[in-house]
Amino acid sequence: MAIQRADIEKLCYLARIDLTEDTAADTAAGINRVLELIDQLRAADTAGIAPLAHPLEETQRLREDRVEEKVDRDALQAVAPAVESGLYLVPRVIE
Repeated sequence: MAIQRADIEKLCYLARIDLTEDTAADTAAGINRVLELIDQLRAADTAGIAPLAHPLEETQRLREDRVEEKVDRDALQAVAPAVESGLYLVPRVIE
């Protein structure tokens, strides 16, 4: 599967990213290199190999889960451009 220039242009339009001629070609080439690498990894024979949850067989030391600071939501929302019922209002970007 190869990414075409039209795919890059559509994604950039949806993400509202400015696209130049050089950027589109470089981006498509870069994504295609990554997809080729993924195809090489898929071709590797992994039969009989157990999946790992982590590459190191060690247990991770975890800290106690506790609240260390309190956020004053009202103070933060006081400087927000638009707030309603405790929620931040943002402009609609999907048409």
